[in-house]
Amino acid sequence: MELSRRAKDISASVTLAITAKAKKLKSEGVDIISFGAGEPDFDTPANILKAAEDALKQGLTRYTAASGISELKAAICEKLNSDNNLSYKEEQIVISNGAKHSLYNALFAICNESDEVIVPLPYWVSYPELVKLVGAKPVFVETPEENDFKYIISELKAAITNKTKAIILNSPNNPTGAVYSEEELKEIAKMAIENDIFIISDEIYEKLVYNDTKHISIASLSDEIKERTIVVNGVSKAYAMTGWRIGYTASNSEVSKIMSNFQSHATSNPNSIAQYASVEAINGPQEQIEVMRVEFEKRRDYMVDRVNAIPGLSCKKPKGAFYVMVNISSFIGKTINDKKISSSVDFCDALIDVAKVAAIPGAGFGSDNYIRLSYATSMKNIEEGLNRIENFVK
Repeated sequence: MELSRRAKDISASVTLAITAKAKKLKSEGVDIISFGAGEPDFDTPANILKAAEDALKQGLTRYTAASGISELKAAICEKLNSDNNLSYKEEQIVISNGAKHSLYNALFAICNESDEVIVPLPYWVSYPELVKLVGAKPVFVETPEENDFKYIISELKAAITNKTKAIILNSPNNPTGAVYSEEELKEIAKMAIENDIFIISDEIYEKLVYNDTKHISIASLSDEIKERTIVVNGVSKAYAMTGWRIGYTASNSEVSKIMSNFQSHATSNPNSIAQYASVEAINGPQEQIEVMRVEFEKRRDYMVDRVNAIPGLSCKKPKGAFYVMVNISSFIGKTINDKKISSSVDFCDALIDVAKVAAIPGAGFGSDNYIRLSYATSMKNIEEGLNRIENFVK
C-alpha cells in the first residue's frame, strides 16, 4: 500500500540524534551541558499563570471560535497598533496552536502546486519542510555571514521567477540572530510589490533585540506592502510560554478568511485556557520581558567574547533572539579519536562524546560550517560549557 509521497518527502531533523543522545547521557547521570535550547529558561510570569487559573475556575474550558476568542484578537490588534504601528481588524487575526501552526496556515492559504517560496539560508529547520508539506518548492537564498546573515538584495532578486509566491523573512532570526534595518526592509518590500509576491514575516523574537536595535515589521512600511504581508507572531518567546502553544497571524481579509476556514477543519480552536492566559500576557505588565531581555544580552556578550577568543572558532554578535552561529570551518577535515570531522554533525557528535557538551549542528539549518549555541541557559552553564568547548578544540 503506497503512503503519501508528500509526507514521505519530509526530512527528519538532523538535530534529533544529538538531542536524543544528550537526553540519554543525562538520564545515565552524565553531566551534560546543553546549548540546544530553543526556548527561554525563565518561568511563565505569575500574572499569566493566575489568569489561566482564573479561566479554569470560571469554567472557560469549552470550544471557542475556531480562529480564537474575541478578547485575544482585540488584545493582539491593540498590541500591533501600539508596538508595530499596524492597524488590523479582529477578523484579520487568526490565532493558532503556536507560530509554527500559523506558518503552516499561511503557506497553505497562498501556495499551489509548483509554486516557489524563497527561504533564507541558514534557515529555521521547519521552513523548508512546511513549504514542501503544502506542495510548494523551497528556493534557498544564502544569507552569508559577511552580510550579517541577511539577504543580499541582488541575489534575492535573482532568485525570483514567475513561480515565486512568497519570501520568508525572519527578523530577529533563528538561528543567526540577524535583525533587518528599515532600509533593508524597504528594499525587500519594493521587490515584493514589483513582483507581486507575498512576504511571510516571522516576528516571533521581536521583543528580544539588543544594542539599541529596533524591531520593525515590514508590514508597517506602507499600505501596499501590508496588503501582501502575513505577519506571524505569538507569545512563546516574549513571555516564556513555549508550551502554551499560542501563535497568530495578521493578514489581509481574504487570506485570513482562508486560514480561518482551513483551521476550522484541521484543528478547530487553540487551547481555550492558553488563549485567556495570553490575553493577560499581552494586556498585563510587561516588565518581565525587559528583565529577560537584559539577562539574555548579558549572556550573549559573554558568549560572543569567549567564542571569538577560542582559537579556530569565530562568530558574529547577534542583534536579536538568543542564538549564536559559531563558524567551525577550520575544524572540518581534522581528526579526533581516530574519527575524521567531515561535517557539523561529526563535530557535534565528537563534542558531546569528548567534552559532554550538546550543540546543534549547522547542517540542520542548511549551513554545515556552523554550529548553533543557545544562550537560553544559565550563565553558570554558559561559562562551564564554553570552558569545555575551548579545551575540546585545543
